Amino acid sequence: MPKFSIIVPVYNVEEYIDKCLKSIYNQTYKDFEVIVVNDGTKDSSMEYVKKYDATIINQENKGLSAARNKGASKAKGEYIIFIDSDDYIEKDLLNEINKSLINNPDIVRFQIQEVNKEGILNKYKEESFENLNGVEAFKIISKYHFVENAWSYAIKRKYYEKEKYKFREGTIHEDFGLIPLVIIKAQVVNSISYIGYNYLQRDLSIMSTNNYEKIKKKVKDSYTHYNYLIKEIDKTDLDSKIYKSFISNSLIIKICSLKGKDYKEYKKKLKKDKVFNNLLSNTLPRKIKKMLLNISPKITAKFIK
Repeated sequence: MPKFSIIVPVYNVEEYIDKCLKSIYNQTYKDFEVIVVNDGTKDSSMEYVKKYDATIINQENKGLSAARNKGASKAKGEYIIFIDSDDYIEKDLLNEINKSLINNPDIVRFQIQEVNKEGILNKYKEESFENLNGVEAFKIISKYHFVENAWSYAIKRKYYEKEKYKFREGTIHEDFGLIPLVIIKAQVVNSISYIGYNYLQRDLSIMSTNNYEKIKKKVKDSYTHYNYLIKEIDKTDLDSKIYKSFISNSLIIKICSLKGKDYKEYKKKLKKDKVFNNLLSNTLPRKIKKMLLNISPKITAKFIK
């Protein structure tokens, strides 16, 4: 059994996939398998993939969530790592993660830098920690620049399978609908300071799109994810105040991308569903932010991070 299963969904990324896979196979730590899920790509991406000793799974185009779920279902490694096919990793990432496995954690968090074709844009060297339970870990990770992105973590496969985790298929922003739950329900979480993941900023990516129909879908899907996250955490006896505040704040901020009638309808829906009630108000700044968001999320979001 390999130590790591690295899952790479592929869809129309011929410009990027070779660099992604090269960064994986150039790792200084070699005990891993690579599972490439061909999500019905229409370009020549798979010609690049075939140059590498990867397990290839072919499926019709079903989206990122379905591709990740298929890859995870075939994984044999002790830990699962999801890598997006337009991103790439630093050569010592697996080695640094492996050094953090001494206490058998459910999750190891590693750090991120944003890059473009010219080089590094922003480095995020977040606070490291070890041997925390999911609740305590979430308190720290929720302050990180990237929180719910699946490619920020190595997740123990037995834990992932035991909890029957899956990304919701057919949705946008699927990481938001799963990873906060994966973190908070973990028994042992480590976070290393090593910046090992390069997140490519693409002008035409889904998350940066200016297509208003996709923006509306993102908000709608985020609401679906929010309801699932609330329902699942309420099945536990975990201290979920920070978790609920984080996902509620995320949802409130997301509706600010809407316009006119759409924005007003979602604002009413948030109030009806008492989403604002989940925001923390245990300090004066938080109390003020909660009050202002309740009045006008769109105006408040411009001035308060």
